[in-house]
Amino acid sequence: MKILKKIQEIALQKLGINELNAMQTAAVEHCRKNGSMVLLSPTGTGKTLAFLLPLLERLQLDEKGVQALVVLPTRELAKQVFEVWRSMATPFHIAAFYGGRPLEQEIASLGGASPAVIVGTPGRLLDHLGRASFAVDRCTLLVIDEFDKCLEMGFRDEMSKLLEALPNATSRFLLSATDADEIPMFAGAADVGRLDFRADGEQPAVRTNFFTVTTTPDKRLDSLLSLLCSFGGEPAIVFCNFRETVDEVQAHLRKAGLHSIGYHGAMEQKERELALYRFTAGCSNVLVSTDLAARGLDIKEVRHIVHYQRALSSEIFTHRNGRTARWEAGGNVYLIAFENKALPDFVPDGLEEYTLPKRLVLPPVPEWTVLYIGKGKRDKISRGDLAGFFIKIGGLRPDEVGTITVFDNFSYVAVRLNRMRAVLKAVEGKKIKGIKTVVQPLRGR
Repeated sequence: MKILKKIQEIALQKLGINELNAMQTAAVEHCRKNGSMVLLSPTGTGKTLAFLLPLLERLQLDEKGVQALVVLPTRELAKQVFEVWRSMATPFHIAAFYGGRPLEQEIASLGGASPAVIVGTPGRLLDHLGRASFAVDRCTLLVIDEFDKCLEMGFRDEMSKLLEALPNATSRFLLSATDADEIPMFAGAADVGRLDFRADGEQPAVRTNFFTVTTTPDKRLDSLLSLLCSFGGEPAIVFCNFRETVDEVQAHLRKAGLHSIGYHGAMEQKERELALYRFTAGCSNVLVSTDLAARGLDIKEVRHIVHYQRALSSEIFTHRNGRTARWEAGGNVYLIAFENKALPDFVPDGLEEYTLPKRLVLPPVPEWTVLYIGKGKRDKISRGDLAGFFIKIGGLRPDEVGTITVFDNFSYVAVRLNRMRAVLKAVEGKKIKGIKTVVQPLRGR
């Protein structure tokens, strides 16, 4: 127990967390007394840690093989949970399985061994179970994050097959920001007491301010541009219902000189990863997206959410708004509305009308840009290696090196835009850990 407590302390230190919030504390205490948990809590309140800490307490150091399986609805969320766990620096190995890359590549990454924890999307996990890529006879814990997603078309059958393939996973952790009465019974947790931390049912947290922007259909794009310019460069996500609308909005904003990034399901996985990276790294202050970005993604410091098109349900409305006012931060939500057209019933009453500026002033150009490095994890390159390289060899100060993401075969490093040319000149021909590689700027900033 002392060893496990020390592991937990180190994990929290690595994440920079001094104290758990009330929801996380309740989740940890509940799981110590009960085999299963159903947790309902608004987005941005730290649900990932609320299940990773109890999961960590269940793992046995002397046990070999998969002990816990974490099921997530999207590859982005799977990757996010994977990275959080790795940041915790526990002695337990983790693997992430999701679509968009060859199945054989994931099998090879195991090297014949089974990690203690596996995170992944339902379809890809089923593919691995069908091939017996890893054994699950010692898997006693199943975590389903965003469990209300299991009711969506095509998802229920996959979840049923997963549950059948995990006969020993009698402990279940189910988490979501919205409720779905059928899921606990469906997932074998019907008799588990719920931890409900939602404020006023499905309503967003009080730290969020709501506004309407009334316009006409023919002026909606211009009103959006004016609204985004009024933010002065503060990060914002614009939500649309369709991929085509995302592209239309993107084209209009770029033509006007406002830098933005598009994000939707028709993009290739690498394109989506790069889009999110550029936004989180501060290389663009506006992300225009479908509801693909409404769930699971933990993008810090998003100050503004814009509903360019109205949400199609109260659940989608809740998840969109949850991208701002995360943890203890505040945020603003804006609904583009048309005159004499009523808003949906799930929208709060009496919203204040936001006054658009009379003069259009484009926000300042983002301060960061992205460099591509042609080496990654397979070359034993770490974030620390890259940070040291650009500081010692590239001549950058620590505050001139931003977000670093290392993939299997390549890496991204954010650097100050005004230092890019000097950095490229300084590192030209230089080696990272004795390895010669390509260092170049990404097109499109």
